[in-house]
Amino acid sequence: MGKIILASSSPRRRDLLKKANLKFEIIPSPYIEDHTKTEFSYEFIESLAVNKALAVVPLADNPALIIGADTVVVLNNKILGKPKDREDAFNTLKNLSGKTHKVVTGIAVINTETNAIKQAASTSHVTFEKLSDEQINFYLENFKPMDKAGSYGIQEMPNGYIKSYTGSLDNIIGLDVELLLKMLGK
Repeated sequence: MGKIILASSSPRRRDLLKKANLKFEIIPSPYIEDHTKTEFSYEFIESLAVNKALAVVPLADNPALIIGADTVVVLNNKILGKPKDREDAFNTLKNLSGKTHKVVTGIAVINTETNAIKQAASTSHVTFEKLSDEQINFYLENFKPMDKAGSYGIQEMPNGYIKSYTGSLDNIIGLDVELLLKMLGK
């Protein structure tokens, strides 16, 4: 089977894999994502995960299982990426306020010994409370939204911001570990 390699520098994905008691190494993917595409499709998000994993294949010792992942926040079938700046983060959270959106993570696992590629996606739904400008500014000043799709991390949201969610919480954080373990055959 070989070692498991996470093709990501995301601290949230690293923590989720540690919590699942997986032994793994990290090799951040050099793949450059296409941020111009705003229309959501499962094919697109899964292809990002595959491309991230493929970019690590030449950097890994054989045999290995390489995990690539990409998480997006989707509102009205439009991808809300990581914010460009504070104003963009404010506008994104204002847009999510009082609404339900999807969080989708594409996952790819490449077996470098067989060249087999497994890919899948996990979808969760998050409903925000109606947020005031003061709440949004408080979040932006006290937390770190700039490296997160949709400008927020559910794991750090104060009480009164999230009304509800359905689906995998791990997926919303950045990686559906249950789905990944199935893909790994564990």
